[in-house]
Amino acid sequence: MYPFIETIRIEGGEIRNLPYHQQRLNSTMRHFWPQAPVVDLKDVLRDAPLTETETKARVVYDEGGVRDLSFSAYHPLDIRSLCLVTCDEIDYRYKSADRSALQALKEQRGNCDEIIIVKDGKLTDTSYSNIALFDGAHWFTPRHPLLHGTMRQSLVDQGLLREDDLTPDDLHRFLKISLINAMMPLGFLEIGKENVFYPGKNEE
Repeated sequence: MYPFIETIRIEGGEIRNLPYHQQRLNSTMRHFWPQAPVVDLKDVLRDAPLTETETKARVVYDEGGVRDLSFSAYHPLDIRSLCLVTCDEIDYRYKSADRSALQALKEQRGNCDEIIIVKDGKLTDTSYSNIALFDGAHWFTPRHPLLHGTMRQSLVDQGLLREDDLTPDDLHRFLKISLINAMMPLGFLEIGKENVFYPGKNEE
């Protein structure tokens, strides 16, 4: 079995959303290794560099504990266009180091920079982030993402994101899409709906 990962943002001298990362780690370990001692992220990150600028902490763990810990400056991807790709078999409920299935889907992006995965007729995630869609008044996020991201859950709990069942046909209701993950807050990276492509639909 591949190990699992928590990617955690350090910014403004603080470790961000740590309780959400701990909750997800706990859930993962309970599922796969219920008898193993749970990794305490606060203890793991006790000597983390509390930088003002964005730093990415990457914690790799398995039933034996932390296998690797690294810190690096964050360099966001340049994403300007999205392509919808359908796959009903994809399963990424746990943040595994094995991203081969996601990468295989990303290779179907054609001339676009990134994909949005459609599963069982519903919008889910990109290959590396959750999504939020803005209709001019409110932000919405798919009710059933592939991965329950820590940033997404934080925004839902704050009332800044509304969960909904969203299909490709709903895209016309929205003005733009924000990609969100532990390193990208809401509004950090946005793509206008004119740059979201649905093969077979855009040409109709």
